[in-house]
Amino acid sequence: MEAAAAAAKPVINVAAICGSLRKASYNRGLLRAAMKISSESIQTMKINPIDISPLPMINTDLEVDGTYPPVVEAFRQKILEADCVLFASPEYNFSVAPPLKNAIDWASRPPNVWADKAAAIISTGGGFGGGRAQYHLRQIGVYLDLHFINKPEFFLNAFQPPAKFDSEGNLIDADAEKKIKEVLLALQAFTLRLKGKC
Repeated sequence: MEAAAAAAKPVINVAAICGSLRKASYNRGLLRAAMKISSESIQTMKINPIDISPLPMINTDLEVDGTYPPVVEAFRQKILEADCVLFASPEYNFSVAPPLKNAIDWASRPPNVWADKAAAIISTGGGFGGGRAQYHLRQIGVYLDLHFINKPEFFLNAFQPPAKFDSEGNLIDADAEKKIKEVLLALQAFTLRLKGKC
């Protein structure tokens, strides 16, 4: 029955963006975990990681006759083609990380390629686990017409024992993996709802 139900659902393409550029970033580890979960147990969801590190700092002087630098155009096209977006957002000074804000701003230039997409956020860090950054990202999303799922929320304190990540930044916490799966399923359902396919 489950296989038949899965077959009836269309495959949704998820643009996955990590706001940290660090290779061993715990937030990047969350995205790897999400990709593993989707490939193993949510066959109707394909998560495509998008590297934002090549993007130049936003500067409208780089826009020429309504076009953008090739690396920016390529990034914008990937967002445009995605059905929804999964952000792994670290927290810098109670807000979103500069690389993520830069990527968001480039993709918001006319025409805004974020518009009318479903989105979800996962984050990890100290204290509140990146929660303050998530709330700022949600505020940004209001202007961009990004539609974030409200629940479940996912915040993970990376430094509270027992260990949540290994030395390479891979998630090793089974409870966190379960919660990420719940986020992915909610994102999938909301995406299909927005597209009128459920």
